[in-house]
Amino acid sequence: MAQEQEQLVENADSIIRQLQSQLQEMQLRDIVLREQLERTGAAQRSDSLRRSRMKARIDSLRNITPGAPLVIDGDTLFTIYARKGGMLAEDRVKGIKKQIVSHGKRLTFFTDSCTIFEGEFYTDIMIGSDVLMSISDEDGLWASCTRQELANEYITIIEQKIQNLHEEYGLQKKLLGLLSIFLIVFAQWLAIKGTMWLFRRWKFRLLRLLLKQAKPLSIKEYELLNVHRVGIIIIIFMRVVLALIIFLQLFISIPMMFSVFPETEAFTYTIFGYIWNPVKSIFSSIIGYIPNLFQIIVIVVCFRYLVKLLRYITSEISNGNLKVNGFYADWAQPTYVIVRLLLYSFMFVMIWPLLPNSNSEVFQGVSVFIGVLISLGSSSIVGNVMAGMVMTYMRPFRIGDFIRYNDIEGFVIEKTVLVTRIRTRKNDVITIPNSNLMSAQTSNYTVAAHDYGIVVHTKVTIGYDQQWQHIRQLLLNAAEATPGLEKKPQPFVLVTTLDDFYVEYEINAYTRHSEKLSAIYSTLHQNILDSFHSSGVEIMSPHIFAHRNDLELQIPPTEKS
Repeated sequence: MAQEQEQLVENADSIIRQLQSQLQEMQLRDIVLREQLERTGAAQRSDSLRRSRMKARIDSLRNITPGAPLVIDGDTLFTIYARKGGMLAEDRVKGIKKQIVSHGKRLTFFTDSCTIFEGEFYTDIMIGSDVLMSISDEDGLWASCTRQELANEYITIIEQKIQNLHEEYGLQKKLLGLLSIFLIVFAQWLAIKGTMWLFRRWKFRLLRLLLKQAKPLSIKEYELLNVHRVGIIIIIFMRVVLALIIFLQLFISIPMMFSVFPETEAFTYTIFGYIWNPVKSIFSSIIGYIPNLFQIIVIVVCFRYLVKLLRYITSEISNGNLKVNGFYADWAQPTYVIVRLLLYSFMFVMIWPLLPNSNSEVFQGVSVFIGVLISLGSSSIVGNVMAGMVMTYMRPFRIGDFIRYNDIEGFVIEKTVLVTRIRTRKNDVITIPNSNLMSAQTSNYTVAAHDYGIVVHTKVTIGYDQQWQHIRQLLLNAAEATPGLEKKPQPFVLVTTLDDFYVEYEINAYTRHSEKLSAIYSTLHQNILDSFHSSGVEIMSPHIFAHRNDLELQIPPTEKS
């Protein structure tokens, strides 16, 4: 659609130019006819008066007719107003300019090759055998002179312009240009050789001098840069400087070579533009971005000191110096992490509109693409983070607590926003995602032992031939002999099952040492064995298959009588 509109505009302009040219031609013919009528009907009038009137009419027509100026290298030679047949004045100027430039840029030119050929209707200005332009009577009328006088005026102007062009593009200029290029190339070769010689001569001297003063760069206990690495960096830096110096020399010499000849002079500005335009654009962008940069600096500084204040309050709460009702000390650090993340997110939202090209579609598209990738690939991560935050404020366990998760028992050694690590009694470190801990049942033995005491319990099965009071006492004796079990509340024995062939007893005792459960159970079992063996009671689950006719009753001896 836009191309069609441009084509219509060009066609309309062409039609307007043609109509203007036809109107000018008609007006010029009217002036010629008037002149002929004056010659025949008013012979008594003087010739000078007739010429002055004709000149006034031409001048009035020239005021409303712009004409087509012939401009070469910014120099206006003359202006053409009249058409030549069907050729407009603009087309005539284009042809004349092409001829002048073509002859002026030839290697050889002789001034006597420009001649004037007088014809019946036209006066031709020729260069050798080529017709440069034809001057008609209408051209003379526009110039208020005859065509012969106008041709003599134009040929002088054209000869001078062609001579100027020849001096700039001729053979002598080409030879001088080649000599200049040779000198520039030779000078550049000497400059590169000299630069390389200076580099080889001073490289090791400067390296030794800098290494004597260089010190290893360390961050805490990690040696980031030792002397050897510093030396490598210095050598690389010196090579970069050498390359920049040679590039700067070439950046000066190559455009100089292109500027020698007028035909390639435009490449000089093009090459300079390749370097200067990006540098100029970068500097102008930096200068234009300074107000936004100051805003970003102010925002970052304010939020930085706000985070420092928050960190100070967090440390005070964690150390117990500052107490807040209903806010536990172990909440301080995770709360600090959450609030800091929110503050940095808010800071990023404030800085985002101030970033360069933040409103561009490409920048926004890349940001959306990265956001989609993060959201699709971090669903499990977000679930673990949320579970970690919930567990932080639920406080189901703390670091150092002895807990049970499914079939795993151990001490909590680390809690992060993503995972919790447990060390078992066998010193196996198990990593559990927080989302799994949230969805499963966990038991905190440390909290239970501190607040209520953990019930240590174990079962034995004894036949019906033993008194239950005796078994009860033996189990209580074993519990009392076990270190780590509490005296109060007192241990107790439960008869849990009356099975077909035996009775099941369960000893229960309290302990507040959750970290020693395995040792307590082992000692309790040993004491039970010792207590029963010393009393002659066999720990077993008898299974009896017998006829009642020959078998005694399986009851204690005191009850048989």
